Amino acid sequence: MSKLLRARRGTKILGLAALTLTAVAVVPGLASAADSASAVDDETRFILNTFAFLVWGALIMWMAAGFTMLESGAVRTKNASMICLKNIGIYSIAGLAYFLVGYNLMYVEVGDIIGTFEFFYSTSAAEVSLLDGDESALAAVVENGYAVMSDWFFQMVFVATAASIVSGAIAERIKMWPFFLFTLVLTAFIYPVVGAWTWGGGWLDQAGFSDFAGSTIVHGTGGWAALAGVLVVGPRLGKFREDGSVRPTPPSNVLIFTLGVFILWLGWFAFNGGSQLALGTAADAVSMSNVLVNTNLSASAGVLAALAVSRPVLGRMDLFAGMNGAIAGLVAITAGPAITDHWWAIIIGAVGGLVCTLATKLLERLKIDDVVGAIPAHLVSGIWGTLAVTIAAGGRFHIQLLGVVSIGVFVFAVSYLLWRAMDALSGIRISAQVERLGQDAGELGIESYPEFVLMPEQD
Repeated sequence: MSKLLRARRGTKILGLAALTLTAVAVVPGLASAADSASAVDDETRFILNTFAFLVWGALIMWMAAGFTMLESGAVRTKNASMICLKNIGIYSIAGLAYFLVGYNLMYVEVGDIIGTFEFFYSTSAAEVSLLDGDESALAAVVENGYAVMSDWFFQMVFVATAASIVSGAIAERIKMWPFFLFTLVLTAFIYPVVGAWTWGGGWLDQAGFSDFAGSTIVHGTGGWAALAGVLVVGPRLGKFREDGSVRPTPPSNVLIFTLGVFILWLGWFAFNGGSQLALGTAADAVSMSNVLVNTNLSASAGVLAALAVSRPVLGRMDLFAGMNGAIAGLVAITAGPAITDHWWAIIIGAVGGLVCTLATKLLERLKIDDVVGAIPAHLVSGIWGTLAVTIAAGGRFHIQLLGVVSIGVFVFAVSYLLWRAMDALSGIRISAQVERLGQDAGELGIESYPEFVLMPEQD
């Protein structure tokens, strides 16, 4: 830098300093005025809250890509295309069902059990007036704290996540249309009822049940529905041999599988962070920061704990266990991530990874075939995380247990009856021939990897 430029910069700095000192001297109370102005006004708070809902919601939507990558990498190559189709179908059905009736059942005029059965959800009358140029409607709009449809969008991506959990567990042997019908009922009715009991202000919320971002409300609901599904549809052909041994089915594409885990990890920052439900004060910003840090710590601990116990539990250093350990850690901390003693997040995540690995082994012994390990990672770790709220996040054990049990009984019972009904009416399982050939060729008439020659597998 030349001497001339340095001189000019120095002159500018001195001038700014002099101007600042003069202003402070001439205008008494300037500092206190600045302090009072630091608190944002209502309209700014409205904008920040709305922006947070929309941005976090968009990032949670990207978790649909994470589930797609995880599942398509975990299944055999002959079923990867069907996984992709099912996951984009899940997101589409969830969006329409939650718009049609789901949100109203969950949040609108909720009593102890359920909300209103009115159809559709829409922009408020005050917001419509504001968009039409009526500035007098601004106060009513801002008073709500956030744009009406921004909240709907944020809540909708949660229900899509719950439905995605089911897809991976029952992959490779479930028909597409029965699965889509189940997704419709799950997103339009089952999940909204659970949400009405809890986040909607229903009986569990009134009892004091605490689940910050949905270890049980979202992940437990998806996990119980998945468990019902795998029990009805049964294991894949040849998964469990006649001698009782388990046929290994490692991920067909480790790169895609790993990418899916990382996408989910990223989306979880929005999943938990956005559940602060506000970004208009310094306290909101601090709490959201703590949530993101705890989320990351818990996931990291889940990976290492799962890897540490995989050899003694599963008999091998298991990549699958390590990946699901991350998911388990994320699920476990979701019920109470706003804690300020951050070391608790490490313990909660580590235990989540441990119970996930143990549950994976238990399912094998019970001959329950969960393709991606969704039940151990989402249901079992979600139960642990919900109960762990009593340790570090102020929950009461008997109330947390009541929530886990009541939601579990409701979701599992309704899901099991629905799976059974569909199986009796039209059958939910693909034929043995299609299963051996693969759903891509057998149902869709395409191959995910056309350059490979796929041979039907023997039992």
